[in-house]
Amino acid sequence: MAPRQPRRPQPAAPPARHAPHARQEVSAWRPRVPGVVEVFHAHFTGYAYPMHVHDAWTLLIVDDGAVRYDLDRHEHGTPHDTVTLLPPHVPHNGSPVDPRGFRKRVLYLDAGVLGEDLIGPAVDAPDLRDPVLRRRVGQLHSALAGAGDELEADSRLTLIGERLRDHLGHTERSPRPDPALAGRLRELLDASVVQGIGLEEAARIVQAHPAHLVRAFSGAYGIAPHQYLTARRVDRARRLLLDGRPPGEVAVAAGFYDQAHLTRHFRRLVGVTPGRYRAGSRPARPAT
Repeated sequence: MAPRQPRRPQPAAPPARHAPHARQEVSAWRPRVPGVVEVFHAHFTGYAYPMHVHDAWTLLIVDDGAVRYDLDRHEHGTPHDTVTLLPPHVPHNGSPVDPRGFRKRVLYLDAGVLGEDLIGPAVDAPDLRDPVLRRRVGQLHSALAGAGDELEADSRLTLIGERLRDHLGHTERSPRPDPALAGRLRELLDASVVQGIGLEEAARIVQAHPAHLVRAFSGAYGIAPHQYLTARRVDRARRLLLDGRPPGEVAVAAGFYDQAHLTRHFRRLVGVTPGRYRAGSRPARPAT
C-alpha cells in the first residue's frame, strides 16, 4: 500500500460577506391635528415595498440611507436633501438603494390638504430640493411627537401646505401686513391660554385664511402664534410655582397636557425644570 501523501495546505477562503440582518422598526400614530391622517416612522433593511396606492398624500423625508421608487412608470430617488411628495391614488413602490436600508419619517395627509388639482404636478415632480421645506417638515414631526402642541402642528402644517403649493405652481399667498388681524388673534390667544384654540377655529372666528393668519401674527409680533401661547402658559406656570403648587398640578392649571409637556417647554424657556425653579423660589415677604 502506497504511503499517504501529506495534504497540501489550501489557500484560506476569503471572509464571507454577510448581508445585514433584516430590520423592520416602525412607529405609527394618529395625532389630534386636522389634516394629518397618520404619522409613520420606520427603519427598514432587507425589505422592498411592492406597487401600492394610498388615499392620502404621502410627505416623506429620509434621515438615513436612500430609497428608490417608481411613480407613474418613472424612477425616482430620495437623497438626504429632498422632500418627497407622493400624490393619492397613484401607484408607487419603494426599495433601499443599498443593503444598509433606510430610515424615514412619513406624514400621510388628508387628500383635501392640497387638493386633487395638484396631483398632476406632483406626479411630474415628486422630489423637492428645498432645505426650508425639509426643516419645516422635521419641525412638524417634532410637534406631532407628543400631545399638547396641536397649535404648533397646525401652524407648521399650514405653512408646509403653502410652500408645497408654491412648488406645484399654485400660489395663494397674501403677503400684505395686517396688524389688525394679528391683534384679533392675539386677543383670542390671551383668552385661551389654558383651554387653547386650534388654528382652524381661530381662522374661522376672525374670518381669515389660516396661512395668512399665521404670517400676519408673526409679522406683527416677531413670534409665531404657538410660540406666543406657549410663552403665556410658561409665565402662568411660573406664577403658580411661586405660589408653592406642585409641578404636576401646575401643568394642567397652566394649559399644558401633562407634567412632561410643561417640563419640556419650561426648561427651554426658563433654563431649568419646574421642580428646580420651585425649589429655588423664595417665600414672599409679608407686607409691612
